[in-house]
Amino acid sequence: MIIDAKITGIKYTPLLCRNLKTYDINNLDLALSKDSSFIIKVCKNNLPISWWVSSKRTRSYPFARVYNTLGHTGKKITIIPFVKDEGIDGDRDFLQWDTISMMSLLDVNVIIAYYSDAKKSKKYQNKISNQKYDIEYLKEKINEILSYKSSALHWNIEQLQNISKIAELSKKNYEFISSKTNVKLHSNDEIDKRIFKINDSISNFMNESREKAKTAQKRESITIQPKEYLSNGIKAQINIKNYLGGIYYLTSDEAKIKHDKIFIIEGKHSKNNILPSLDDIKDGLLKMILYTNLKDVDVDGHTLNPIPVLKLTTENGYNYDKLDKKKKIIIDILQREAKINNFVLKIE
Repeated sequence: MIIDAKITGIKYTPLLCRNLKTYDINNLDLALSKDSSFIIKVCKNNLPISWWVSSKRTRSYPFARVYNTLGHTGKKITIIPFVKDEGIDGDRDFLQWDTISMMSLLDVNVIIAYYSDAKKSKKYQNKISNQKYDIEYLKEKINEILSYKSSALHWNIEQLQNISKIAELSKKNYEFISSKTNVKLHSNDEIDKRIFKINDSISNFMNESREKAKTAQKRESITIQPKEYLSNGIKAQINIKNYLGGIYYLTSDEAKIKHDKIFIIEGKHSKNNILPSLDDIKDGLLKMILYTNLKDVDVDGHTLNPIPVLKLTTENGYNYDKLDKKKKIIIDILQREAKINNFVLKIE
């Protein structure tokens, strides 16, 4: 199933955000070592910040990290590396434009960053670990965002103008890290290729990223993950346009059409626990933020009313009365969040 829709703006009240610890900007390195989301105090300003372990959206629950900052008013920031290279025997992930675009939809300012230090892995011969961002660069960008007067969308678009510089810094610093740790990393050929395309035309980078997102969407739409449990629905590709014409390619775990309604279902499944993890749930809630703001939803030329559904399933069977106090609180808050934001919470 292919669903076409639009988003003209985001209205959503998150309730499950965790309390964020506050650090002074001079302790940014400490904050990054201690918390996945936190508040940075700059003069009299408090900025909620999250950071990504990798450029890839499927690693270390970056959506849950971002979600935790959304309950705060004012500017919000997320830090994403242009590239994350774990070594020749590990993965290497590149930032895609559609990731930045999704953050723009959520009104989150993106700092495209690079790693400047790392250590040789104790477990693997040809891998590095404990990668660290360039702190001074991050401080500079945080202060720029603080004084920036336009929206996160405009900030994120402007970052494209400097992305080739960040790519060059990523390459240079990984060469330093490789020399320092004596660990062989992936070839620079792919980074050079991306730098060439970016310098040739920013639209090349955006178009290539979009094509990769479409390919990933198609692949995901025919793959059932261990953390998904499908009942009688089918997977669906969701193509979302924003008011500037940008397109976002997502995949719904399930979709069902009933009369003039389409149920767009994001599923989170746990095989061994009584509930999916809190990070899994928050990952699903970020999708609810998008799905509850869909307009002009169309399937095969038919306009339908979208009903977003967050479905939590467990093989052990769900029984509210058997939950501990902490999990009951989570479910109670989830139910309130679903009611306030007009999505269906289904637990089975």
